[in-house]
Amino acid sequence: MLCRAIRNMLGFYPHNISLYQEALMHKSMLAHAKSGTPINNERLEFLGDAVLDAVVGEIVYHHFPRKHEGFLTNTRSKIVQRESLGRLAAEIGLDKLIKRNEHNQMHNSYLAGNAFEALIGAIYLDRGYAYCKSFMTEKILHRFIDIDKLAYQEVNFKSKLLEWCQKHKAVLEYVLLDETKTEDGSPLFNSKVVINGQECGRGKGYSKKESHQKASRNALHRLKHDRRLHDELASNRVGK
Repeated sequence: MLCRAIRNMLGFYPHNISLYQEALMHKSMLAHAKSGTPINNERLEFLGDAVLDAVVGEIVYHHFPRKHEGFLTNTRSKIVQRESLGRLAAEIGLDKLIKRNEHNQMHNSYLAGNAFEALIGAIYLDRGYAYCKSFMTEKILHRFIDIDKLAYQEVNFKSKLLEWCQKHKAVLEYVLLDETKTEDGSPLFNSKVVINGQECGRGKGYSKKESHQKASRNALHRLKHDRRLHDELASNRVGK
């Protein structure tokens, strides 16, 4: 039954169904192999995150042949951010297949987004890079994402970071590091984001607002890719 569900979702039958079973296994299930090794989707999530960055990066690179690196990076970030992946997981029905402990309190978008990355990792190991790219192009981007509209859509990274901090009861502050001048005399602001006393990102801009946005984007990137930092800040709540 799972094999048929995966076939309907991906457009091809898996060679190694155990990879997909692992991709759908959340750590809250506390599953273990006979050897005692934990079975969950965290390793596939790690791999899928890297593959997804490469696949979407290539798609965006070819889609916008005349755009600079910053534009391409921002567009890729909008597609692969955890909330977006959570929505995509729901669109294709992946969220319904995840095995998890019902008492687990992880936010649905994070749980589904993590499973989406793990799914990409499973596809990569099972079928290779070309299948990952085909899946993202044909089954995801063409059906659920207007890449041109998304690329020019303003993202309020500062607001997203504030939401994360409010959810985890973390203290967020912005610190102006310095203010300099460019060659033409324009002001250039350099700011950093501090969460629970830890610096999490820096950003430069021609206004304080722009520097805060860039610092927030960098902080969100770190929170996504640095699991240790994410867990440390998420658990280090004020008043504990």
